[in-house]
Amino acid sequence: MTAAVLAAQGGDERAFVHVFREVHPRLLGYVRTIVAEPDAEDVTAEAWLHITRDLERFRGDADRFRGWTNRIARNRALDHLRARGRRPVELVDDTSLIERPGPGDTAEEALAAVGTARTFALLGRLPREQAEAVALRSVMGLDARRAAGVLGSRPGAVRTATHRGLRRLAELVGDGAECRGLGTHRADPERRAPGRAVPVPVGAGASGR
Repeated sequence: MTAAVLAAQGGDERAFVHVFREVHPRLLGYVRTIVAEPDAEDVTAEAWLHITRDLERFRGDADRFRGWTNRIARNRALDHLRARGRRPVELVDDTSLIERPGPGDTAEEALAAVGTARTFALLGRLPREQAEAVALRSVMGLDARRAAGVLGSRPGAVRTATHRGLRRLAELVGDGAECRGLGTHRADPERRAPGRAVPVPVGAGASGR
């Protein structure tokens, strides 16, 4: 995707649509771990407006781009929470409590049991700090350092939250929770990218700050 990002920065509309379709579904899923529907789509739409505005100034590869877009989306989501009088959650660095992973504890085992869309639905049942950490590390594929940069935390705190979140996610999968109560989420986030000027999901309005 690095080549597509570079082409999009140069004004290539097809490359931008490709980048949008690659990034948007999981970006929307990540925002849903912070902001409830229907506001999550509006927040993600606003994030894309900021991404589009600042795209020419971005420097880095595909991994850095994912971290950058997640950070923008998270900032918009936190602004949304603050505007409604809700206090953002802070991660606690407690790596001393992390045990050696056992059977069923790994991201691969927990996430392989369900698809990405169902994973995001299950993440909605976790404490927000755990849901964000798992989404960034195990779904988005960011390492602890980059995830910490997005969250404004420390790598150790991210590892702690990820570990706890994965343990709980594995329990939910083992209990068959992935088959219950998922009707509040669409099977797959919207993947269509409209015009470059307003790169938002169809039907989602961009709310101003």
